[in-house]
Amino acid sequence: MEATIETVSRKRIGRWIRVAVLSGAVLTLLAAILLTDLHPRTDDASVRANFVEITAEVSGKLTSLPVKDNAFEKKGDLLFEIDPRPYQYALQQALSDQEALEQQIVDTKRKIAAEKSAVEAATAAEVNSKTGIKTAGSGVDVASATVNRARASLAAAEAQLTYAINNLHRVEPLLEKKYVTVDQVDQANTAVRIAQGDYDQAQAALREAEAQHEQSVLHRAEADAAAAESSARRGQAIHNVDTLDTLISQRPGRASRVDQARLDLERCRVIAPFDAYVTNMNISVGAYARPGGAMFTLIDTTTWYVVANYRESKLKNIRLGSAVDVFLMGHPDRKFHGVVESIGYGVFPEDGSVQAGLPQIERTLNWVHLSSRFPVRVRVKDPDPTLFRLGATAVTVVR
Repeated sequence: MEATIETVSRKRIGRWIRVAVLSGAVLTLLAAILLTDLHPRTDDASVRANFVEITAEVSGKLTSLPVKDNAFEKKGDLLFEIDPRPYQYALQQALSDQEALEQQIVDTKRKIAAEKSAVEAATAAEVNSKTGIKTAGSGVDVASATVNRARASLAAAEAQLTYAINNLHRVEPLLEKKYVTVDQVDQANTAVRIAQGDYDQAQAALREAEAQHEQSVLHRAEADAAAAESSARRGQAIHNVDTLDTLISQRPGRASRVDQARLDLERCRVIAPFDAYVTNMNISVGAYARPGGAMFTLIDTTTWYVVANYRESKLKNIRLGSAVDVFLMGHPDRKFHGVVESIGYGVFPEDGSVQAGLPQIERTLNWVHLSSRFPVRVRVKDPDPTLFRLGATAVTVVR
């Protein structure tokens, strides 16, 4: 009887133990589900960092390459150097051209300073020349009138001389016949001599008037030439001012060539823009660098972050600024602290193909729907550059 009672008691205790274990398992499962929902975690995460491809900005032969593949370089360290001699020569030439332009501007300013007085003198001379032209023109007109009067006087004297000669020829034959006296013949001879003198005087006056007219014409030609010369000098002085403006307009171009040559010379030495690791290096000293050609890659070690892909059902408990525990697959014993920096808003749908401008929808429907994953960017606040590697696997837990 006692054995039966003990057996029943044992069975009862066994049932209670099974119930307790089953209840504990259920409670543990529920607690795990609740904690997983409140604190989402995923091992679908990878370590990321900013990286840049280092390229040459000028062409030339590599003369120095102190970096090594996978080595750590500090900000400001020399990465490589290109032969600077061609760019030094180009800078010297640009500086020489700029200095030559400045000297040319100085010389032109000096000429202009001298030409300013020449402009004033040329302007005054031009005014005087124009006045001289008017005066010479008036002199020509006066001389022309004098010539006309002299010609009229000569014509009158010639007519008087002709009359006196004709009268003498009529009187002389009459003296033999005693129709006229000797005195009358003498008077006729005297009249001829007087008329001849008046005629000679009129001819001389005409030649003098014509000479004065020619002189007046020459004076007017000289005045025209002086005016043209004064105008040419004034135009030359103005041209020098225009030349100065042209030279000054060349200053920005010469200065830009100097700046470009100086920039090209500076680009011969390339330094690290930040603390970084060198990777993917496949070049050596003596190679010819060309602009745009990748030399190697720098991984920025100043900022590390993790991109974790979370199911869409877990995003409701992830907020910007939420604290995140970060574990590296290669060092699971180290916990790093991060913060949610951004949450992705789009991924390419697997069934989102488009044909002929219209969406293509599959006619079949799967019984099991897999939730989409969206990237969550987590910035690591306390990274260890010696442990973090770009592309390494990580585990993240949102707190």
